[in-house]
Amino acid sequence: MTDRLIIIGAGQAGFAMAAKLRALHDTRPITIIGAEDVLPYQRPPLSKKYLLGEMTFDRLLFRPEHWYPDNNVEIRLATWVEQIDRDKKQVALQDGSILDYGTLALTTGSAPRRLPAAVGGDLDGVYVARDKRDADLLANEMRPGRRVLIIGGGYIGLEAAAVARYRGLEVTVIEMADRILQRVAAKETADIIRAIHESHDVVIREKTGLKRLVGRDGHVCGAELSDGSVIEIDFAIVGIGVVPNDQLAKEAGLDVANGILVNEFARTSDTSIFAAGDCAVQPWQDGRIRLESVQNAVDQAEAVAAVIAGGDAPYDPKPWFWSDQYDVKLQIAGFNLGYDETFLRPGAREGAHSVWYFRNGQFIAVDAINDAKAYVTGKKLLETKINPDKAVLADAAADLKQLLA
Repeated sequence: MTDRLIIIGAGQAGFAMAAKLRALHDTRPITIIGAEDVLPYQRPPLSKKYLLGEMTFDRLLFRPEHWYPDNNVEIRLATWVEQIDRDKKQVALQDGSILDYGTLALTTGSAPRRLPAAVGGDLDGVYVARDKRDADLLANEMRPGRRVLIIGGGYIGLEAAAVARYRGLEVTVIEMADRILQRVAAKETADIIRAIHESHDVVIREKTGLKRLVGRDGHVCGAELSDGSVIEIDFAIVGIGVVPNDQLAKEAGLDVANGILVNEFARTSDTSIFAAGDCAVQPWQDGRIRLESVQNAVDQAEAVAAVIAGGDAPYDPKPWFWSDQYDVKLQIAGFNLGYDETFLRPGAREGAHSVWYFRNGQFIAVDAINDAKAYVTGKKLLETKINPDKAVLADAAADLKQLLA
């Protein structure tokens, strides 16, 4: 028998869990298994400051290499788990090695959806934006004057569009839905973000899907769109969402449903196995959600660490997200699932706005665009469960501080 904790996945959640256990003075052996060949690192700056050449990769590392042996944390890179044997409490790696565990944590994250080969997804010059390798490949493509097609008008695609324009590329974004950000934000937020991109000469084509990518000598050179038009491009970025990496859990017989099902302590259907981060489907109000955010990955992983170390506090997710595009910071507090009413409110500074979401009369989320005051206020309201006065929100001259009184 061993008390070893094995963490499968060396991303934000996996590292946060190990670091929190050591901060709690838990001394059990820890092994982190990661598929990439580099130490755990921050992902958000990859598609922004790193891609723009404003930040070197070493600055993205959570900790330097010596931190791991110094803290009795073994890290195995460029390898992955092929099988979990729950009866024997063992994991089998692709190199044939077998590791015993006392506790197992799945922080396997999510993977970007890719285009099928039938529509040109296997052509050279077709990219996703997820890890260091993707960012390095894109950095070589992003040269002034080149033409990029971004497939998908969600946050991933729009952030890529902003970076591409900053680097002097000609950018076209296509979105098959009626508008950009349709799945994740209200029309008011989408209208503001669209106007910002169009002011930077990004071409946004909504209600326009991809029919197929066209190749020449195996490299993408154009795109046939659903409206019958054809455009010439030098490369393409696919931003059509992600899928949870839950296959390993499914093959091990754990309960999965578009992610690994966990309880309020982030335990799976096997009490010796936890899951945290993008791959986990957790309780939320009267249902379940899977939160794709850095903050949730950290908070949930740290909550798991506390439970592993002997605590008994359930994890209470407090969703918040952000997106940086040009000099615009969009901050989101709460989760707008099922909203039926919104308020658009101008901020105190030029270019500042906030969109407030309600469901059945209850405040559930806020989008703050270059409006830190609205974000902080909305976050406090959610934390204290205060329902804001809609009359104050509707009055552009009113001070948001009144809402917290």
